[in-house]
Amino acid sequence: MQKPARDPSAGEPSEQGADRQRSVSIFDVAKAAGVSHQTVSRVINGRPRVSKDTRERVLEVIDELGYKPNRLARALAGGTVRSVTVLTADTTLYGASLALRGIEEAARAAEFAVAISVLDEHSALTPDDVASRLARPGEPVLVIAFNAPGERAWRALPRDFPAAAVVERPQEGRAGNRPEVWLDDRVAAAQATRYLLSLGHRTVHHLAIPSSTTSVGQRAEGWRDALVAAGRPVPGPLEGGWSPRSGYLAARTLVADPQVTAVLCGNDELALGVLRAAREAGRDVPGDLSVVGFDDALYAGYIHPALTTVRLDFEGLGRGAFGMLHRLLDPENAPVPPLWAEPELIVRESTGVAPHRSH
Repeated sequence: MQKPARDPSAGEPSEQGADRQRSVSIFDVAKAAGVSHQTVSRVINGRPRVSKDTRERVLEVIDELGYKPNRLARALAGGTVRSVTVLTADTTLYGASLALRGIEEAARAAEFAVAISVLDEHSALTPDDVASRLARPGEPVLVIAFNAPGERAWRALPRDFPAAAVVERPQEGRAGNRPEVWLDDRVAAAQATRYLLSLGHRTVHHLAIPSSTTSVGQRAEGWRDALVAAGRPVPGPLEGGWSPRSGYLAARTLVADPQVTAVLCGNDELALGVLRAAREAGRDVPGDLSVVGFDDALYAGYIHPALTTVRLDFEGLGRGAFGMLHRLLDPENAPVPPLWAEPELIVRESTGVAPHRSH
């Protein structure tokens, strides 16, 4: 097979040059940036006492030289490798997978290793159960508590244990005395519901995802808040599960009713199932039926019709959770936890003005 053409001006890569690139050290970075290796270490670990200009120069050199902190070499030399265990019940769920990515990115930047322990959906999860899942005894923990197993694990951890959690938006009045991060999906669901009402729909039906803490999740609460505030009928929410199949099965009877003209789904995968059920029922989307999802999954803008949905910054949430834990472990040197984007309604093709019969 013919090799792709190379740029003649680029020259031929040498084995010696490749070896140099692979063996770039913190001292090489320090020399190229004109700073001490201690300064480079502070930049890598996100610690204070480094000026903005110096930090930017060091980061540029790190990028140019392709330097990567070598935790393996440190471990072989007998040094301490910091690590964190992430407890989660399902790494395939969209929000959990992106939160995990954000955690891993932030941990890697701070030179923490990350271990993942997948929780059993039906486990009681006592403190001893949780302790047995840690890669090393007593090491810090991050919990992704979007569902019941994660919430049980979070409750099982002693309050003085070094831990933080990504949680469903806490209920009103819940004490916030533990390191927790969340997205205000209750407010976002209310916004999405008001948007559908503004299009002339008499009411909005809801296909709900399971809640980690209550019988009715925060997205369902936000949907109900908006309908009550507008004085509109509040239909009983349908339990939709998490997957397109569960959304499809739950929605078949619902969307066959011509009086149903708007559905807010607890996530984008449920919305996929609703779109399929609507097609089988002969309902045009958005002419007969408007559908809104939640999460803004990667495919949401590319299906037909493109899905109106609520965009949630799960990766930012994961970075924020690690930042809170890092701050808990090293309050003097760890950087301030980064903020994440607020939920945002993304209007696409799956929503439209209500059909005349809904008035």
